[in-house]
Amino acid sequence: MTRVLVIGGGIAGTTTALALDKAGFEVAVHEAHPDSAEDLGAFLTLASNGMRALAQIDASAAVTALGFPLTSMRVLDDTGKELAQAPLGEAGDPLLRYRCLRRGDLNSGLQAEATRRGIAVHHGNRLTSVQENGAGVTAHFADGSTATAEVLIGADGLNSTVRQAIAPDARPVYAGQRVFYGYTGAASTSDGGARITMVRGSEAAFGFAVSPDGETYWFARVADDPLPAEATDQGTPAGWRELLLPALRKDATPAADIVAATGDDVLVTNATELPPGTPWRSGRVLLLGDAAHAASPATGQGASMAMEDAVILAKSLRDAPDTDSALSVYEELRRPRVEHNITVSGNISRGTHSTSPAARSGAPARPGEDELVRLLEWDASIR
Repeated sequence: MTRVLVIGGGIAGTTTALALDKAGFEVAVHEAHPDSAEDLGAFLTLASNGMRALAQIDASAAVTALGFPLTSMRVLDDTGKELAQAPLGEAGDPLLRYRCLRRGDLNSGLQAEATRRGIAVHHGNRLTSVQENGAGVTAHFADGSTATAEVLIGADGLNSTVRQAIAPDARPVYAGQRVFYGYTGAASTSDGGARITMVRGSEAAFGFAVSPDGETYWFARVADDPLPAEATDQGTPAGWRELLLPALRKDATPAADIVAATGDDVLVTNATELPPGTPWRSGRVLLLGDAAHAASPATGQGASMAMEDAVILAKSLRDAPDTDSALSVYEELRRPRVEHNITVSGNISRGTHSTSPAARSGAPARPGEDELVRLLEWDASIR
């Protein structure tokens, strides 16, 4: 049985472990964080393509138990006028509906499912280096321990240690926007009903959804210079609110009131991306998820793309005649799609083109949508 090491126990890494386990591989996950919680202040949406990937590896229940579904979207302009309203994704299928949930909850849920299946998830194992030999790969950790396998998958996120080992010149770049996230139960909005509202503000893109228990989840994207590291590391929720509110108060939309009603549950980050063409592979070491193809959050596809990665990698390793062929097939299948997403999302963040209705919904037109369904189908050959 082929043994696979997965470095990173976040969304990409744990989903990859679930897929590899279903494909019959021996897999172990090594996560630097001491527990399953990560980025507790941020939330995300899983799109229908991500939910489809989870369904193929029997992981739907682990995720639909979390957060809440989104079945429609409306778009407002800066005066509060409704411009459009439409179903969101594959709203008619309960397993494929968009889902809004906290990142930390999703990490915990996926890791609990991995543990339930008997997959080893090791916490507090910070990778320091990777050593390849003819037949395998050895991971060296900060505590002096090592682990060896035939394949090593770097799913360790934007600032990947695995990427630094195999492509040290590949670094994330600023994508043109500051991104704010928050939650509040004190906002006076009744915009529930499994709907997300997107606001095209004059100076900020804003989105919000109201959970069944009345909590408003919101985000804002503002074009500006990147925030310095000390601002994001040492700033306060009150300071971040005041940084954002002037841009929102210029418009007659619910955005400013929602943010003003938010307490300490505010997070800010710089939108970043990895340039297309970033190397993904060295021998038996492969990057996936944000470690390989991080995009700005404008299309909301980061987690869903990582889940696609997981299923297609597992099928490639299952169906190809050898490891080298499998990793080559995987990259051939994935690179056009994910790099298209990087480009579309970056263009939205930088304001370099007008977005289509599909792109505004978080589901941009990408190459191979029909082919994707076939590729994700577990019982169909990757070929």
